[in-house]
Amino acid sequence: MAETNKKPNFFVRTGRAISKWFREMKSELKKVVWPSGKQLVNNTLVVLAAVLVVGVVVVLFDFLADNGVALLGRLFS
Repeated sequence: MAETNKKPNFFVRTGRAISKWFREMKSELKKVVWPSGKQLVNNTLVVLAAVLVVGVVVVLFDFLADNGVALLGRLFS
């Protein structure tokens, strides 16, 4: 009888792919260098300061744009 090379069914292939994905993820997570507590606090403060600065810039731009449009409306009406 001739031997046929039959590929595994869908569930076997999917199970192997998922298993491989988890093994690779575990090996990649071992390479991660996690920040210390001090670095974490420092980075958090930097992000909060950046958010505050961008928020102030957006509020100022909104205020100036609103007043500029209102001024143009009064000039041309």
